[in-house]
Amino acid sequence: MTDVAGVTDVVAAVDVGGTRTKAALVTAAYDTLATTTAPTPTDISADVGEVVRATVDELLAVAAQAGRSARLVGCGVVVPGLVDPVRGVGLLSVNLGWRDLSVRDPVASALGVPTVVGHDVRAGLLAESRLGAARRERHAMFLAVGTGIAGALLLDGAVIGADGRACEVGHLVVDPAGPHCGCGATGCLEVIASAAAVAREYAARTGHLVPAEAVAVRAAAHDADAAAVWARAVDALAQAVVATVTITGVDLVLVGGGLAESGATLLDPLRAGVASRTTLHEPPRLERAELGERAGCLGAACLAWDALLTAAR
Repeated sequence: MTDVAGVTDVVAAVDVGGTRTKAALVTAAYDTLATTTAPTPTDISADVGEVVRATVDELLAVAAQAGRSARLVGCGVVVPGLVDPVRGVGLLSVNLGWRDLSVRDPVASALGVPTVVGHDVRAGLLAESRLGAARRERHAMFLAVGTGIAGALLLDGAVIGADGRACEVGHLVVDPAGPHCGCGATGCLEVIASAAAVAREYAARTGHLVPAEAVAVRAAAHDADAAAVWARAVDALAQAVVATVTITGVDLVLVGGGLAESGATLLDPLRAGVASRTTLHEPPRLERAELGERAGCLGAACLAWDALLTAAR
């Protein structure tokens, strides 16, 4: 929407990740006017409204410098972990260390615009279903493998929320004898196959702490320790995918998050691992998410524009 003065209405779309916070100004047509990425503050829960306000101010300044006049009309914030979208509360984030964090109200107060809060991966799947690799699909899973691991489900054309608790696949136990998880269980997928877990396990084996992406490169180059760590992670991911497919019947699995950047190094053995374990169903198509790192932001924008359009009816 653009008024007669050439000012474009935008929403602020903010994706709070375990490592980085990505944000953008997005129009009703899902065009992006400005973007920014910064490390997620370790104390973001202390004043989430002020953190988001400073980020949005930066975005508006970037847009202005590019000659784009923008009017902020709403905000969407997506966060990891368990989320109550009705109250706009982050119920639990194991990686960021918060419980019952009010997000919507502090952000709305700081920005002075209607604000909606959602789950980062469910929002990413919403964006993929409208703008990315799940267009025209009715049943899909989004598996985000980054600092942590989370999932989202599209069933019969609708993203499933279940009061904010659906598809917490990162806390599916895949190895009961595995490491302790911050959720209280042992052997969760997240403590075996996330980027943080891959880096940690490689360091334990070799004494060298390198990012998970570097472990992937070394695995592809036949480094024995990296290959062993990578194989364990892929095996755990395959178990989780097959369990989800068996329960839900989804026929498309989109892999996103930081480790998806490793491309065929992850996807090829994961496809093979899923195919070898699938019995009741045809193996799902397993593809890299199309929107990449933009999925969470675009999903937050979808949520914000949906809320504004609903309120206007």
